[in-house]
Amino acid sequence: MSDLGTSCTLVLCFKVAEGKMDAFKEGAKQLVERTKSESPCIFYLYSFNGDIAQVREAYADAAGVLSHIEHVTDLLEETLKICEIARLEVHGPDSELAKLREPLKGLNPEFYSLELGFRNYTV
Repeated sequence: MSDLGTSCTLVLCFKVAEGKMDAFKEGAKQLVERTKSESPCIFYLYSFNGDIAQVREAYADAAGVLSHIEHVTDLLEETLKICEIARLEVHGPDSELAKLREPLKGLNPEFYSLELGFRNYTV
């Protein structure tokens, strides 16, 4: 394995309730604004396709993921009143995934072990 670092990436797919996409996007704007202040965050991006919203986010390490979740729990709880998590993927090196398995288990994530590749940036 090359030096892939400690960064962790999350991919969440939300199924938004019918007629609630505008409200979802307003909540997403609040989440984006709050997340901007998190120094471990590498990126935090929303994409949309019909009633599906996807957020892709990356953090320097597992501690950054856990800090983010703690930082936005209240907003996420509000968001989940109008949508459901259809899929949650967590990507990272095994050493970091091990730190996330127990805290994230209630969200029913799929864990993907990062093994090959390269980075063009330093975290």
